[in-house]
Amino acid sequence: MNRDGGENSQPNFNGSTQGMRMSSVILSKPGTGENEHRQLMTLSKGAGTVGKPVKMQVKRTSDLQAPNMLLTGHEGEVLSCKFSPSGEHLASSSTDRAILLWNTFGECKNYGILRPHTNAILEIEWSIDGERIFSASADKAVGITDATNGQSIKKFKEHTGIVNSIASKSRYSGGADIIASGSDDGYILVWDSREKRAVSEIEYKYPVTSVCYSLTEDILYTGSVDNKICAWDTRNNSLVYTLEGHTDTVTGLCIAESTGNHLLSNSMDSQVRLWDTRPFCSIPTRCERVFVGAPLGFGTNLVRPAFSKDETRVACGGADRYINIWNVRTGEIVYRLPGHKGTVNQVDFHPKQPILLSASSDKSLLLGELDSVASIVK
Repeated sequence: MNRDGGENSQPNFNGSTQGMRMSSVILSKPGTGENEHRQLMTLSKGAGTVGKPVKMQVKRTSDLQAPNMLLTGHEGEVLSCKFSPSGEHLASSSTDRAILLWNTFGECKNYGILRPHTNAILEIEWSIDGERIFSASADKAVGITDATNGQSIKKFKEHTGIVNSIASKSRYSGGADIIASGSDDGYILVWDSREKRAVSEIEYKYPVTSVCYSLTEDILYTGSVDNKICAWDTRNNSLVYTLEGHTDTVTGLCIAESTGNHLLSNSMDSQVRLWDTRPFCSIPTRCERVFVGAPLGFGTNLVRPAFSKDETRVACGGADRYINIWNVRTGEIVYRLPGHKGTVNQVDFHPKQPILLSASSDKSLLLGELDSVASIVK
């Protein structure tokens, strides 16, 4: 964040911690190119070479300091994580009631701690300019916090149950932030940052576990414990259509950001589904593909999936501690990533580089570089 409120410098809030590098390699001093082959050192466990340094070359594909970075600092399960719009920063939220702000690159310094809630923070989202954080909490409130100075801007308290999910419109409405929230109380509320109370509400008969705006923002998608996804017309709050196919609670929703033609959903039935959201869809059920391989157990947290920015890949974590990345076109798993020691609750793709962010019940986050290739230098 710069001094004018932009996203380039860093406020130093009290109590910040430091990110930790987790990699089997140690980077040498980088050269002038950002993505060239770089010399690395590691300890081989092969026969006859134990303890001996082995030179390796890794074709790097990102500006991360190492191919994998471990971020620690939360004191409870990490439930949500999101890159800022620029990709220079990221935010995470936890059962410890804190939102931590981190640098994506360098040592991944934790430069800020936000405490807008009195209970677990289930989901967070950045404003389009990267200056505010929106949050949904088990304290039944929706928060808006200034990410440049840590000050609370608004706290909406009309829900009577745990707030499970939030979604913000990507464009301002008259200079205001417009946010939708879904709660265990069965209500979907829409908030205008200029107002004190909700400006719109939709009553649903079951707890709402996930909310997501369409790219055009005239449709709001909601997921629930009744296994259904509803598409609501935001102009009059009417139900446009229902997506059915999941056989258990819908835990997360994500819209394809480049075209807006597809919606991704995850469920406790251990399926990730791809839905065609175009007005005139040739598929009666609108379900275009089912991705399998990310199991969720009973009592698992609300696990959220993600689209890559070019829409060629989707990713989701699971109770098996792995992250699966699928090819959208073929439905095949292209990566199955280890590293966490607990359920992986949310993943997010970097907006500009091949980097995946993950949040886990093991109290940590991982930044992982995709598509890098390692080879031994003889």
